[in-house]
Amino acid sequence: MNNKLKKIIIILAVIALSIGAVFYFRNQVYFSHGNAKDKVIFTIEKGDGNAEIAEKLKDSGLISGKIYFYYYVRTHNLLNKIMPESYELSGKMTIPEIAVTITQEKKSFIKITFPEGWTSKQMAQRLTANGLDGEGFLKLTKSSEQFRASYDFLKDQKIKNLDGYLFPDTYFFAKDASAENILKKMLDNFDQKLSVDLQQEITRQEKDINSMITLASIIEGEVRTDEDRKIVSGIFLNRIKVGQALQSCATLAYVLGEKKEQYSFADTRVASPYNTYLNKGLPPGPISNPGLSSIKAAIYPTDSQYNYFLSDPETGKTIFSKTLEEHNANKIKYGL
Repeated sequence: MNNKLKKIIIILAVIALSIGAVFYFRNQVYFSHGNAKDKVIFTIEKGDGNAEIAEKLKDSGLISGKIYFYYYVRTHNLLNKIMPESYELSGKMTIPEIAVTITQEKKSFIKITFPEGWTSKQMAQRLTANGLDGEGFLKLTKSSEQFRASYDFLKDQKIKNLDGYLFPDTYFFAKDASAENILKKMLDNFDQKLSVDLQQEITRQEKDINSMITLASIIEGEVRTDEDRKIVSGIFLNRIKVGQALQSCATLAYVLGEKKEQYSFADTRVASPYNTYLNKGLPPGPISNPGLSSIKAAIYPTDSQYNYFLSDPETGKTIFSKTLEEHNANKIKYGL
């Protein structure tokens, strides 16, 4: 290898490392989270300097690094706009979200929370209620075509719309945010949450993102806890494996547009590709927008001896059973 070629290789390596470093730094500034598991009451005293605030945020587990916070507030002209006050912050918040919360800039933004398991229609209604373009938002969710080129996870041709991929979270939207910008922010969030490790595991299992998010959306509508979600995921996957219908009440709620404590036999006969009482396997796509816990449950199910489950209508607790006889006895016991 001659010296000229060596120099070219070295230069290319330096450029690649530089680009990687810039990408990593930008990701830390705009998308990183702290490690605080619970909400934190964070107090800024009058006279606290920017460096001191950054230090306190890092020590409270609210940000991943002081330099990232300082860089953001400096480059967004927020250094002198931090307001002395007590704030409820979370380790799930990004640095831009924290910055908006603790500065005068928060007056220019609208804070909106979308719970796990909400449909695009419910999200649109909340946007409209807060003065944003919910109607335009809902219209754009009907097709994934416009956003497919920008997001690898949407390139599967089976993904026809954006249901399932609008990550439920707390967002800060500009008061004049367009429907397209709102969707991009939510899709960006999904792209961050569905990490490389999760995507590689889906590939390793020889499955696809659409089927995993579809399963996750059903799990989201069935049970409440992380542990129960994994067990239910295992039950559903076993049913698919043996050719048994999923018989998910969450899909009936989606088909009927109504959640009931108990569905009738007539309800289970409603013709729809999303009715998992009539159709075996997964429906064509997600029935809601699931949270990360349900997504992980779909990817990492718990194998158990259980074959059936129901929810106690009074407490919401999941009651599992191994046999149909035991399941029917539980239905009588819990008044279902």
